[in-house]
Amino acid sequence: MALNEKIMRKIASDTGISIEELTTAGIIALLRERRRKIMLERLDILDRYNITSSVQLENNIKEGDIAEHPTWEDLILLENLEEAINLIDEDINIIQEAA
Repeated sequence: MALNEKIMRKIASDTGISIEELTTAGIIALLRERRRKIMLERLDILDRYNITSSVQLENNIKEGDIAEHPTWEDLILLENLEEAINLIDEDINIIQEAA
């Protein structure tokens, strides 16, 4: 069931906030939840290799401390996750500054 304006008005009224505040809070909550899930995936990779950053993982690969395969794939995933976190943080900041 799609949320319509009537439902949004009811929820805003029930919570004592404006529709704009409700929408803003909902988007920020969604982004934070998405960030949390990405962070968990990132932390899983960091824990797997007992490291604290993608830079450290890359250095360990280059120095031969960790086998290249499948670690390179994990490094690429880790870098993509970190970029996704940065984008979400940027989006949250944009919303908060606009609100």
